[in-house]
Amino acid sequence: MLELTMATVSAADAGATAGMTMADAPSEPGAALRVGRDGAVCRLVTPEDWLFVSRVHLEFLCGPDGGWQVSWLRGSQADPSSEVRLTVGEYAQTIAYGGTVRLPRGGSGELIIQDRTAPRSVNVGFYHEA
Repeated sequence: MLELTMATVSAADAGATAGMTMADAPSEPGAALRVGRDGAVCRLVTPEDWLFVSRVHLEFLCGPDGGWQVSWLRGSQADPSSEVRLTVGEYAQTIAYGGTVRLPRGGSGELIIQDRTAPRSVNVGFYHEA
């Protein structure tokens, strides 16, 4: 099972406890969880006016072996107005626009979608139950 928690944080919320939303999916081949502004497609939905997040920004997909990967899906713009960072323990990396990264089996971490133009972010924590 993959469990996700999401918090949206803006400068106005600094120091405050952000509201959390959660979603999960079984580790079955083809299972998917999406994060973005489109509530019809995404299980975790960001504010509609946060345009630095695509309609479908991140897609978590379970592969045939029960392992999960996350992809930063390309949006309608050639150059994104955000960046996405993955942190697992002490390890951190930036995910390329349109790129895919495998998540550690039985591990946890966080993906941060950071607005490049304002002090806002979407923090998505994950836990892959082995």
